[in-house]
Amino acid sequence: MKICIAQTNPVRGDIQKNIDNHKRLIELSIKNEADLIIFPELSLTGYEPELVESLAFTKDDERLDEFQEISNTNQIIIGVGVPIKNKNGICISMAIFQPYKPREIYSKEHLHPGEEKYFVSGENLPPIEFKDHRIGFAICYETSISEHSEKAFKNGSNVYMASVLNSINGVDKDLNRISNIAKKYKMISLMANFVGKSGGYDCAGKSSIWNENGQLIEQLDGVNEGIAIVDIETLETIKMQIEKIKITVNEA
Repeated sequence: MKICIAQTNPVRGDIQKNIDNHKRLIELSIKNEADLIIFPELSLTGYEPELVESLAFTKDDERLDEFQEISNTNQIIIGVGVPIKNKNGICISMAIFQPYKPREIYSKEHLHPGEEKYFVSGENLPPIEFKDHRIGFAICYETSISEHSEKAFKNGSNVYMASVLNSINGVDKDLNRISNIAKKYKMISLMANFVGKSGGYDCAGKSSIWNENGQLIEQLDGVNEGIAIVDIETLETIKMQIEKIKITVNEA
């Protein structure tokens, strides 16, 4: 089974541009035979709490339908970051698309201090099963809650996937934390992060993959978009980065 993390540079509040960029990276993952791909926290909108009222989706939002079509056609599981509106408010969520299955929503239960001004606590999904593996999810701050990773382990996860926004100032602490989770619970662990700017943060990139001993086995850089894939049977990895186009202007 091959699992992929995507590293994106979100366009603030421009949902269609972000969708188009997601599709480009999904296509790249499909060409490299990935079975599952996840994106960073609130990847379809960028992490923009102050804009979330105007950006929120519903669970059945038609703008998400094309991800289901891609999932069905290519037999790939897709997890995209999206604010989801329900009867209690707006959740920081991941919409998960599985081939020919109903859309599922994983929502952030443990909010970072300050997020409660804009969001409400949501409901975590149990791990999903695919090809004899169980994949547990986390959204950003949840990786710092010890009970969260412990619950994923007790529910049988052997893969732990974190969808995050990590800033340049905070990323090293989170990299160390997820490495420790992998080592403690013997779970292959992955983290998908932004590059560029979002929510006023300078995003750190460094989307990463750790083996079950907590050793870093793959990492993207801190500047460019791209994907990283691990075969969780062989632990072979590949990464592909989309470097920024540099334009030089020669003045007369």
